[in-house]
Amino acid sequence: MFFGIGRLEAEYALLVKTTKFGVNALTKKVLVFGDIGIDDTVALIYGYFDDAIDIVGVVANYGNIPREKAVANVHYVRDLFDINPSIEVILGAEKPMTGEKPTFVPEIHGAYGLGPIEPPLSNDDSVAENFFKVVEIIERYHDQDLVIVNIGRLTSLATMFILYPSVMKRVQNFYVMGGAFWVPGNITALSEANFYGDPIAAQLVLKNAANVVIIPLNVTRQAIATPQMVDYIHQAGEAEIIKPLLDYYYAFYKKRDPSVQGSLLHDVVTLMCPVYGGMFAFSQLPVTIVQAESGEERGQSIADIRPYVDVQDSMAENEKKHFIALDLDYVQFYNKFMSVMTGQKSD
Repeated sequence: MFFGIGRLEAEYALLVKTTKFGVNALTKKVLVFGDIGIDDTVALIYGYFDDAIDIVGVVANYGNIPREKAVANVHYVRDLFDINPSIEVILGAEKPMTGEKPTFVPEIHGAYGLGPIEPPLSNDDSVAENFFKVVEIIERYHDQDLVIVNIGRLTSLATMFILYPSVMKRVQNFYVMGGAFWVPGNITALSEANFYGDPIAAQLVLKNAANVVIIPLNVTRQAIATPQMVDYIHQAGEAEIIKPLLDYYYAFYKKRDPSVQGSLLHDVVTLMCPVYGGMFAFSQLPVTIVQAESGEERGQSIADIRPYVDVQDSMAENEKKHFIALDLDYVQFYNKFMSVMTGQKSD
């Protein structure tokens, strides 16, 4: 059931209307949902530097850090790089649909979500505390093939499907960083952190959204920035903040797993997918998220790979199938990431 680029390339390309890596990509309007820790922050910086990505808004949620710190980090990055202040910053969810108090991970992302950096908390009154701004953004850009990239817990995105299901149909595609298929999880042996953090929201999104592309740990664990890559980016001088962020990130993972070769760019590679889909190999399968309240299996992503389950089968004809990225062309990823982050053009 796993198909490389040859099997699903045409269907995926039609779905996202994108060009292959190595060809000038069309600029994508992107609305980002995230918790804006280290990897989310690097993704925002990457999106700012890549001319093919136009981030039109950021919904800042709880996740690896509290919501107020996620908002502060968005403003810190925006001020640091003098990014267009008209880009909307929207307050997302403070806690999951499970009703639990979120658990934060300062040991991974730092007390403020930026490793050793402590940005000031934002009192910017331009931050909206409702989802009407999300609706406005979708209405404003839907005719320009707007996509949503969710790189944190899925609580805010799920809330949009509850409140505004007809509006969400105007979004061209949804790219979700989450899940682990036939590989170990990163929060339990079976589960990835974003799905584990709010399995109710993850299931709700997958049941209601059309044109979903899941970027799971299968791919993101391959998207590595080695210390040598980070040093080279630092020397180029285009984004000096990258080094303290990723050095902090790498130190944690190196301590936990001495075999790790670099920082995992979970959110960067997810943000790249809308414009560089040719870097990935996909399968298209039904996906279920385990709704356990606790335990190793909570938030586990299960893909139905039974060969005898056909879309014509009466039990499966209404089952949504989602694109799941299961492999990454690392050479292409490396070339694009490094060229963008150092200000050098790739061939």
